[in-house]
Amino acid sequence: MQRVLATFHPGAAKLCSRMEAGVAERCNMTIVWRLRHLVVVRLTLLFLYALHAQAMAAPLESTSPLQDECVVRSHDLRTVVTNLGSVPATLRIPAHVSMPPIVLWHGFGPPASELEMMSRFPLDEVPAIKVYLGLPLFGTRAPAGGQDNLVRRQKEDLARLVFEPVVWGTVNELPSVVRALVRHGCMKPAEEISLLGFSAGGTAALISLAEHKVKVRSAVVLNPSPGLSASIHAFERATGLAYAWTDASRQRAKRSDIADRAADIARDPRPPALLVIAGAEDKTIAPEDLGSFENAMTLRYARIGAADHFQYVVVEGLSHSSGGATAEQKLQQRISAWFNKKR
Repeated sequence: MQRVLATFHPGAAKLCSRMEAGVAERCNMTIVWRLRHLVVVRLTLLFLYALHAQAMAAPLESTSPLQDECVVRSHDLRTVVTNLGSVPATLRIPAHVSMPPIVLWHGFGPPASELEMMSRFPLDEVPAIKVYLGLPLFGTRAPAGGQDNLVRRQKEDLARLVFEPVVWGTVNELPSVVRALVRHGCMKPAEEISLLGFSAGGTAALISLAEHKVKVRSAVVLNPSPGLSASIHAFERATGLAYAWTDASRQRAKRSDIADRAADIARDPRPPALLVIAGAEDKTIAPEDLGSFENAMTLRYARIGAADHFQYVVVEGLSHSSGGATAEQKLQQRISAWFNKKR
């Protein structure tokens, strides 16, 4: 026993040898067991670390600036983590690409990151490069303090310190993203992208349609806030706090409330094909806010003879952030079909 014990820890054998015979034997056995357990734990940790490293390395081809990944032919699905301009992005590149890219934005969560958005909406049935973008103030661009900082900003001034930098910041940086996609061969200069936005990302998508800073073929928004006013209503209901409106915040609401900008979205005879999906169990956005938005968009699309380019659907079993297996399956199928539809 002394030789076995000394193999693990030379000093331990000397310690136990000074004890009485029976006690020493129990001492030896205890120390051997503990040292063997320590070895097993260390080996297990090393094994788990190796598995984690392999899992992280396998799906992510790059964390460097985008090179020629979009134009290299491959028989495999590839995922590339990069930056498009100054915007963090994760690209999901299928083996076969026959459509312009789809740009996807997460919300305040979940999903609240590019990878979470990709995990929920891989959209592998759509033969397009999927471009998952990080919102300002999130991920690598989150300010010091993280979630606490965001909560403080919401309480101090939701319009100026959250909605403006996150939602309008997202809208304003979209043109630079598209230019980067063109520069790296991920799309042609004259092509129209598609958009998919969840919650705050959906708000950014709707405003992007109204601003026309980039050409958009089709868009899907999931449980969106239809503007600053609706976001403030949701904040007041969630916190019980009253927002102090100012002239500046009223001007921001006028620019962002989509019910008032329906004519800007559908200004052309061939407007973007827009699918709005609302969860029947969503308790975040007020039904009256979504109702006025739906009515304004339905009337505007019908007025220009493009009623078939707008749909508003309510999915049973879907809350603001998630749904059951059946609801999620129907959601994925509906979104993929919308993007795949020829127009």
